[in-house]
Amino acid sequence: MKDIYTKTGDKGTTSLKGGTRVPKDDIRIEANGMIDLLNSQLGLFRAASVDKTEKEILLSIQKELMIIMSHVATPEGIENTKILHCNELTKRIEEYIDGIPSPDGFVIPGENLLSSQIHIARSTARTVERRLWTLNREYPVKEEILVFFNRLSDCLFAMALKHSK
Repeated sequence: MKDIYTKTGDKGTTSLKGGTRVPKDDIRIEANGMIDLLNSQLGLFRAASVDKTEKEILLSIQKELMIIMSHVATPEGIENTKILHCNELTKRIEEYIDGIPSPDGFVIPGENLLSSQIHIARSTARTVERRLWTLNREYPVKEEILVFFNRLSDCLFAMALKHSK
């Protein structure tokens, strides 16, 4: 196992793939920090869920988030060989969403603890999406990643609806 700490970030920089050092508040690091937060929130939700299909979808999403983070941390000019599965996962998410009835009006989080946790993850997914669009202005982000995050927040909204009953 690698060392848990390296002391290389003590001066306010961190590494991208390939060793390029950037400030810890670089937009790529900020975007990845938000994706990491979302992944943790999804883990909490997955641990509390009892629905097998839902747990499988969430685990697939969490694994994809790790691959996306590697792409975000890959500077231009360096190849990332990790294969994205965003398109396939987006289709699976859309199928899941289609199976849940739409709400009649505004939805206010707080029906129960699980539904509220999902709403927190949903709002974090929206923040990630905004960070990725900011990043995209400076460093191109693959379109399939941007579409995936837009659909992911819709999926989390649908999951929250399902659990608010």
